[in-house]
Amino acid sequence: MRVTVLGTGTMGAGVAGSLLREGHEVTVWNRSADKAAPLGDRGATVAEDPGGAVTSAEVVLLTLFDTDAVVDVLEAAAGDAPEDAVWVQCSTIGVAGTETVVQLAAKYGITLVEAMMLGTKAPAEHGTLTMLAAGPAAELDRIDPVLDAVGAKTIRAGEQVGAGTALKLAANAWIASITAATGQSLAVATALGLDPALFLQAIEGSASDSAYAHTKGAAMIDGRFPAQFALDGLRKDIGLITDAARDTGVSTVLLDALGRVYADASAAGHGGDDIAAVGTAF
Repeated sequence: MRVTVLGTGTMGAGVAGSLLREGHEVTVWNRSADKAAPLGDRGATVAEDPGGAVTSAEVVLLTLFDTDAVVDVLEAAAGDAPEDAVWVQCSTIGVAGTETVVQLAAKYGITLVEAMMLGTKAPAEHGTLTMLAAGPAAELDRIDPVLDAVGAKTIRAGEQVGAGTALKLAANAWIASITAATGQSLAVATALGLDPALFLQAIEGSASDSAYAHTKGAAMIDGRFPAQFALDGLRKDIGLITDAARDTGVSTVLLDALGRVYADASAAGHGGDDIAAVGTAF
């Protein structure tokens, strides 16, 4: 399929690479052109502007950082895409942001679905993301080849755009919690005079075990945090989750605490590091 990826940051670049590997005809654009250029060496067409990127697209993926970026890019490109193109909102922008984009799509007569990406840099590069999709079934059927190229599985959360976002917020609340909890347990073990690796050995194979705890825990013990999922990106998501919880009457006690501990790690200079750097806050 002819697929355009608007936004080639950590996730967008990985997704574009997976699409190329699976034989799709890929066009890419990024506000910072240097981040899109390497994909040109791999066979993608590198566009100079969003409008030029979508002129022949069958599927347009929006893989951007926040609501403002999605709105700016969508407005810049909306009039240049074929009328039958399916636009896929993949950016984590929360409930209010998603509502804004849905309204904007209606204004421009755009066919919009969403496919949230559950995973980090490596799964994006390897095509093993979990895709959390939502929208009319017929439109999701049309983009199945794209979702299959970038994900190991797709979960259809509902036929209304916003259901995928809701599921992504719930999933990222879990990721934020388990990563911070891993850092806390390692810090407690260390403070009590133990080798922190003993904590990971203790939970291994038990009902409380988690592959994520081992992955992030190993980075915490090593003290090196090459970014798979940037800490400030998760901080942004925690804010979106907190807003959604507050608006629907869910207690934000744990979310507020998570917000503080990730903010502490960011303030110490780890905002661009992997989320495992939250362990430094303890």
